[in-house]
Amino acid sequence: MTLKMAIIGFGKSANRYHLPYLKQRENIEVKYIYNHRRHPEREANYQGMGITFTTDLDEVLNDDEIQLITICTPADTHFDFAKQVLNHGKNVLVEKPFCKTANETEQLLKLAQQKHLIAMPYQNRRFDSDYLTLKEVLDRGYVGEPLEIESHLDKYRPDNSVHTGDKINGTFYGLGIHMLDQMLALFGKPQSVAYDIRTIQNTKSTLDDYYQMDLHYGKLKVTVKTDPLVAMPNPRFILHGTAGSYVKYDIDQQENDLKLGIMPGDLNFGLDTPDKYVKLNIIIKMAIGFPNKSHLCRAIMDGFMIPYMTVLSMVKKNWLVMKKLCWILKS
Repeated sequence: MTLKMAIIGFGKSANRYHLPYLKQRENIEVKYIYNHRRHPEREANYQGMGITFTTDLDEVLNDDEIQLITICTPADTHFDFAKQVLNHGKNVLVEKPFCKTANETEQLLKLAQQKHLIAMPYQNRRFDSDYLTLKEVLDRGYVGEPLEIESHLDKYRPDNSVHTGDKINGTFYGLGIHMLDQMLALFGKPQSVAYDIRTIQNTKSTLDDYYQMDLHYGKLKVTVKTDPLVAMPNPRFILHGTAGSYVKYDIDQQENDLKLGIMPGDLNFGLDTPDKYVKLNIIIKMAIGFPNKSHLCRAIMDGFMIPYMTVLSMVKKNWLVMKKLCWILKS
């Protein structure tokens, strides 16, 4: 069975984060792309897909074949478009931010429930390789009990311009919610939260360009941060636990590849270069019953970069573990 869908909006979001992946799916057909004006040069990239490009939204909304509409428009239009879609009996997938307020969100979810439809945000950042690797490290217990996590998406882009508008168009709504969503998916609702959301480049601007959120889960503290004036990049993720640490540099490689025109299905799409590989440092204790030696062996088998001195200090203390490591490295 083929799902027939449409997209509202034809900017960066549709072209970079949706259509390259939809082209790979044989069971999904993009029947329409609506935009308030046509872009023939962009449309040429999708010849052969059978897409109808239109500036008539009613044509899309009134087509009974359309089961799902994805909204890829500016953030402050999401609520109104999503409400229209639901009122025309279509399921809706909304790019983040889903809505500006909790009240708007509740309205859409209630309307969808009343009409037996689905309304949900586009959770694409839950499928980033850097995030999935962090999740795997946590799930496998490589670093023991997690105590501190830092999630960074910093950049160095000096900009003294004045930026005004609704807060939904600021950096926190535009980027911070993706990072926040990743942590909520891992740990759920925090016990307490501290926010620092502000403008640091031009105080006349009404749109934020900096944020730091600290989420507290008992002994665990999670920091989510973006700073526009970081000339020496921080790691993408830093994780410290009772048994070791994990560090990952740079964003998910899919993002970089898509910017360069390397598409899903192309050779080596989404693969990190060696300088961006994960670094995992496990502290080895040889007390009876302590599981870290098996964690180290498993980490090596999984391809993590383990500092040489960690392995050396371990094998000096335990001959059986050294034999196991040698077997792993030979295989």
